[in-house]
Amino acid sequence: MNRRSLAGRLAALAAVTATLGGCAPDGGDDGAASPVSAPPGSTAQRTPGSGGTSARTPQGTLLVTDFGADTVTFVDPAGRGTAADLGSVRVGTAPYGIALGEDGTAWVATAEGVAAVDTRTRVRTALVPHRTDTGPVTTGEYRGGGMGIALSPDGSRVYVGVNVPGGKGTLEVVDTERREVTRVVPVGRRPFDVDVSRDGRQVYATNHDSFDVSVVDTGDWTARRIEVAPYGTEGGLGSWLKPHYAAVRPSDGALLLPFEGERLAVVDPGTGRVRTEDMTANTHQHGVTAGADGTLYVVGTGPIDPSEDDGPSLTVRTPEGDERVVPLDGPHETVALSADGRTAYVSGGFTRDGYWNGLSAVDVATGRVTRLPVGERPLAVAVLGG
Repeated sequence: MNRRSLAGRLAALAAVTATLGGCAPDGGDDGAASPVSAPPGSTAQRTPGSGGTSARTPQGTLLVTDFGADTVTFVDPAGRGTAADLGSVRVGTAPYGIALGEDGTAWVATAEGVAAVDTRTRVRTALVPHRTDTGPVTTGEYRGGGMGIALSPDGSRVYVGVNVPGGKGTLEVVDTERREVTRVVPVGRRPFDVDVSRDGRQVYATNHDSFDVSVVDTGDWTARRIEVAPYGTEGGLGSWLKPHYAAVRPSDGALLLPFEGERLAVVDPGTGRVRTEDMTANTHQHGVTAGADGTLYVVGTGPIDPSEDDGPSLTVRTPEGDERVVPLDGPHETVALSADGRTAYVSGGFTRDGYWNGLSAVDVATGRVTRLPVGERPLAVAVLGG
């Protein structure tokens, strides 16, 4: 370990657990009331003009999952320091991840199932219920249901990681034409993120609470476990030093998982080999995405121990490993890139308390940050046409 010992980190954790929720143990609801959900298959409109609109959704529009409002909000980010709210569509309780298909359908992981949204008309067209038994539908950080989500390269399948409170999760496979769950594969605990190999032969579930990645073969639907724990697994469910999100490296298909602004775990999904590279942000890291050129964008949510760790940030890491750290104001969760790669959109929703209702738009070239008010506890961002 580099400058901080595991014992020191665990001591810091003990000091802050009373005030911070979240990334640590699998717990109960965060106390928020469970909103009323729209019936499956219905179209729910939340704001004036939010559904069935005749105005075509422009390319570059941001789709933001509102974990605190059961909606997806459409935002045109054009303009300096401004954003046009194009309305919100009710998708299901506590939406988490989002994936965009080339046919214009957005697939959204919710506590109830996977919602399909027509991005052209901004209408929910389906809600595919989970086959996994996740218990009562609730809200809050530890709620059961869909978390990470991804599409197969040909768009025929949606893969969603399903959290089962108190137990191991599953990977559910949704047929996008039939709009039903066709297969359920056991994976690890709390699958924060789901990614797909470039050839579509493997699906990767990043399992937060079991310190691992499940590699699922889409030919025979078997799953292999790769432990990804550069700090070890001491502390179990109470540890903060667990994987959150991954990115697939374009050059070779390796999985990249950032930890604490100190270590980047580089995972070979074929051999299961894990090696680490140094990072520099010194902050608790969550969301990550890779640009087409291999540049990595990593979200720093803020300190575990404020006396030692740095604040929220966005790390821009070149394929050669050089890093530039852009400070951010307040906690953030995930990141998405504009189609031209010039802007990184970082959500302010955060899985713990302390979130804010907006996005930080980061000019990648200059590091200039513009804060845009968006949604309610926005967790995931997708860019139409991106």
